[in-house]
Amino acid sequence: MKAASREALQQLYASIDETSSQSDNAVAVDSQTGLEIFEVVEAIEGDRPLRVALADNAATSEQRTALVDDVFAKHLSASALAVLKKAAGLTWSNPRDLRTGLISAARRIILRGAESKNELERVEQELFTLSRVLDREGELSMLLSDRRVEASQRRSLLAGLLKDKNVTMFSEALALQAVGRIDKDPASDVAAVVEQVAALRGCKVARVVSAGDLSDEHTAALADKLRTIYDHRMSIHNEVDPSLLGGVRIHVGNEVIDGSTKAKLERMRSAFAAR
Repeated sequence: MKAASREALQQLYASIDETSSQSDNAVAVDSQTGLEIFEVVEAIEGDRPLRVALADNAATSEQRTALVDDVFAKHLSASALAVLKKAAGLTWSNPRDLRTGLISAARRIILRGAESKNELERVEQELFTLSRVLDREGELSMLLSDRRVEASQRRSLLAGLLKDKNVTMFSEALALQAVGRIDKDPASDVAAVVEQVAALRGCKVARVVSAGDLSDEHTAALADKLRTIYDHRMSIHNEVDPSLLGGVRIHVGNEVIDGSTKAKLERMRSAFAAR
């Protein structure tokens, strides 16, 4: 996103945060609102002129919000309509950024519902686990990313996978929406939601691959060390890969810190081969 769109997204987040906890029935309202905004995204994805008009900075903010009323007032709840009008009234760099902003907004609304039930950390862990499953299972990932398959069919396939996993309704809703709308690949799209959950908790995600399970003490020490490096609270997610032989490989965003025994041996072999 360009600067204008990043500013618009922060303003949209602020508006969502201000209103999402005001309802006595916050979980139900937030969940329904989030799903309705996802439906709006599907609608504007299939209607380019509408998508362009909603982000047209040549029109006034009032004209864009009036367009929202004309098109969506009969189809959305009051809370979803308010979110969409807020989004349309902001300044976005381009229609694609508006679409991306609405997706992020819908996720944040649902996550606020999870937060009200104190399930935010659980949602993050469940979605992280799913992202790693999708990353490992190439055939499943291919099926879920096949654009020739209807979004409803891809969602049904994933729903079948999640059926016996006892995940929260928040994790299921966010995962199904991610595979129904493919931006990169299913594993990366779900991982992006994990990053958003962590950010809402005030953390960055560190994926730590180790030869064996990390102890609570080791995890805490690693979180402290990474906090010093990145000047940010860290959310540690551990996965085991015995082929590393020892040590850890750490992924934070696009950065990789490889202190595994396997990597050290490979560097030694390379050094000897270069002599």
